[in-house]
Amino acid sequence: MKKSGRINKNKTFKIVIFSIVGITALYTLMPDYLQKGLIYLTPNIDDYKIFNNREVKTGTPQPWPLSTDYNHYKVISEEISDSLTSLKTTGFLVIQNDSLLFEKYFEDTDQTTISNSFSMAKSIVAILIGCAIDDGYIRDINDKVKKYLPWLKGSYSDELTIRHLLTMSSASSWDEHYSSPFSITTKAYYGRDLPATMKTVRIVRHPGIVFNYRSGDTQFLEQILTKTTGMTLSDYATEKLWKPLGAETPALWSLDKRNGTEKAYCCFNSNPRDFARLGSLILNKGSFGGNRILSESFVREMVTPSKYLTNDEAQMVDYYGLHWWVMNFEGEQIPYARGILGQYIFVIPSKNAIIVRLGRQRSSDYCNYHPLDAFTWIRAGLEIIHQRGN
Repeated sequence: MKKSGRINKNKTFKIVIFSIVGITALYTLMPDYLQKGLIYLTPNIDDYKIFNNREVKTGTPQPWPLSTDYNHYKVISEEISDSLTSLKTTGFLVIQNDSLLFEKYFEDTDQTTISNSFSMAKSIVAILIGCAIDDGYIRDINDKVKKYLPWLKGSYSDELTIRHLLTMSSASSWDEHYSSPFSITTKAYYGRDLPATMKTVRIVRHPGIVFNYRSGDTQFLEQILTKTTGMTLSDYATEKLWKPLGAETPALWSLDKRNGTEKAYCCFNSNPRDFARLGSLILNKGSFGGNRILSESFVREMVTPSKYLTNDEAQMVDYYGLHWWVMNFEGEQIPYARGILGQYIFVIPSKNAIIVRLGRQRSSDYCNYHPLDAFTWIRAGLEIIHQRGN
């Protein structure tokens, strides 16, 4: 019996060794983006720490003036307080009348702690397209994409315009599945050659008809911007946004590799105070601190829903403009930027206000294509404003 036991132990040991060797061999044969995806499993607001980054530089900082009522008010609704905690909020801020009215930070973060924007970066890229038009680098958003990216492939690639990319109606082959380790979204996020990845994307149907959210549309815009401006996306954002907006903290835009290409569709890393500057730019129709940064007409177009499009359910797209979401909140049109883990910049024209919320989680339930927690953060900001008597 003892001999039999030793044989079984030896057999088990061999199986374990062969399994380890087999798994190791399989892992080493995987593409590097799959290896990285298996290590980190899911995207995180601190992912700039695992990527190479390019700095978006500041100029002369212009700190937000503090309101005379700064932090005198608190979020008092039990529902809102519970949501702030349960959805792992890291920062919440309200600007009104160009002054900082309220801010609160969680999880050992403060006003300088940077966080991944995720898809809020798409809204930043849209602003930069407007800047490039103002600068004369791009004629207008009805330009054909092949004028700038002649290598574009697909049966309908000749039809694709910049407008189609901005309205998420490219009809490309991009697969926006975050849960699959084999999707092009995963490859773009963890891979090391975004330009090569984009060259695999085809325009497979008539563009400009159906809204279908694709991160690849934003990455095409990055390639147009870098080609026309002769700058990296970060350098152009430095010149056109971060310096003239008076940002206080340098931002980081994550890259596919060292000295590589910005992940334009995500991964702009900043803090609530500086993200709020982008909201102010929209609120003030392209101006900041009295200085014109972006044409008013382009801002208007960005925040006008593309109602001529339909989605996959044959419904009118009354919730998305040019890379900016638009919510009807109690009869008011609220433009906003959003990221997949609950990153938001809300613009409230009727209150001359901006609300920023950063965190690690957002609601999985939706109302008219808006996550339910988005309504919660707007109500939270409005509670604070209303306590002030506005």
